[in-house]
Amino acid sequence: MTMPSERTRAFIQTREFLVELAADSALSESIRRQARQLLRHYPLANEILLAGQLEERRVDRLTEPFLCSSVE
Repeated sequence: MTMPSERTRAFIQTREFLVELAADSALSESIRRQARQLLRHYPLANEILLAGQLEERRVDRLTEPFLCSSVE
């Protein structure tokens, strides 16, 4: 079972990976373009952590948080 902190870390690391792909001149322009297009709408690390913080503050608690406010 994936924990919210693991999921949060994966989202943040995915953005970092896309940034690396977009900047890697050894890759084809097609791959770099696709990475840049995905990054246009991909949230920043602080936005992902903020979403986790908001989920942790939810009052209803009908479900477990999907994200969390830290990656530790």
